[in-house]
Amino acid sequence: MVSPISYATVLGSSYLIEAFALFDKKGTGQVPKESLGELLRSLGQNPTQAEVQGLERGLQGGGTFGYEEFLNVLNRPDGWKPAGTADEFIKGFQVFDKSGNGFIGAGELRYVLTQLGEKMSDEEVDELLKGFPVQ
Repeated sequence: MVSPISYATVLGSSYLIEAFALFDKKGTGQVPKESLGELLRSLGQNPTQAEVQGLERGLQGGGTFGYEEFLNVLNRPDGWKPAGTADEFIKGFQVFDKSGNGFIGAGELRYVLTQLGEKMSDEEVDELLKGFPVQ
């Protein structure tokens, strides 16, 4: 049986400490529970809202969590799904490329991102689209 490798081993503990510190706005060694999903996403994970809510419920204490609890979340026994490949990402978007020209209309993309699956807010979509030429 192969033993699991810790997340800290893969990314390096200084990387994790730095990421945690970015969300520890008050410098107390504690991060608000509602920041857990965003913190995980900053490390390349893509938990669903339901997964984040379950993880938040599993955290000890009040409305915050410390670094040790954060490591426990990262190294959870059931692990994390690997990130998709670029080809898988492209294939997913091709479903919405009606004309087959390699482009998706901004309106259609906004609709998909705000109405289907793990819904994003309009503000999140605006932030996402900031880096792309929109026609």
